Amino acid sequence: MKHIFLSFFVLCQVNVYAQSAVNLFKDELIYGRKDGMALTMFVQVPGQSANGKGIIIVESGNWKSSYERALRFLKESRIYTDKGYTVFTVLPGSQPRYTIPDQVADLKRAIRFIRYNAKAYGIDPGHIGIMGFSSGGHLSLAVATADNKIDSTANDPVDRVSSRVQAVAVFYPPTDFLNFGKQQLVPSVNRSALILTGVYAAFDFKTFNDTTRSYVPITDDSKKLEIARQVSPIYSVSPDDPPVLIMHGDADILVPLQQSESIIKKFIEAKVPNQLIIKKGAGHGWKNNEAEIKTVIDWFDKYLK
Repeated sequence: MKHIFLSFFVLCQVNVYAQSAVNLFKDELIYGRKDGMALTMFVQVPGQSANGKGIIIVESGNWKSSYERALRFLKESRIYTDKGYTVFTVLPGSQPRYTIPDQVADLKRAIRFIRYNAKAYGIDPGHIGIMGFSSGGHLSLAVATADNKIDSTANDPVDRVSSRVQAVAVFYPPTDFLNFGKQQLVPSVNRSALILTGVYAAFDFKTFNDTTRSYVPITDDSKKLEIARQVSPIYSVSPDDPPVLIMHGDADILVPLQQSESIIKKFIEAKVPNQLIIKKGAGHGWKNNEAEIKTVIDWFDKYLK
């Protein structure tokens, strides 16, 4: 009954706004819950030119999701809906409360939710792309290169479907926390750098203590290194990964260009379709990115067939 209501709600909204170029569900949709809180996303649907394909935008910067920034993305996303795409702006959990592994799990949940309800959104479940900037790009690559493990016995039917995406387009993403430019970034090696850049909490990995029934920080450096490796997309690249487009400025001092160049080499070795576009003189983000956004649309047009 719950899913029938969701389908009815979505279809009614589409019909009401069918004549407009882009429609926005004003209220955030809940794609999951944890610790008594809701995980939310926004959905924007195209008008009559819908192409039946979806793009997920991961709202994350410094591994923090921001409601205000999500609203800005909604305004900027019209370029995708004008091309017929349904856009899902997803807010995963955020540091300092949640670490990177938690956020990856949230994003997988969002993909499964979208795929499970694909019919209600008017999209093909096999045509879902993902994109993000900086840490949003990292999280996009993390789920795109992850093993496609499906829990067929999960109580929630949403968790019984795939978290795979079919195409990826990201901007200046961290990809390798064991070899971050010329200086290692992992918490057991460079704690001061993590604090200085405001991302320490995202790497403050924790484990559940059965005695105290609480989450406690992991202090074993070898375990920290293993988790850092697990959440570094470069170590999960495999031939079955989706096509990947990366754009990066060669003057980026926050996330070195080396991060994109190194993972692209892995994609080439694995024979995964890929492209790296280097923006000359650009730092960590740049204005007037219309040409790059057009390239993103072309990429999704090509690979979300």
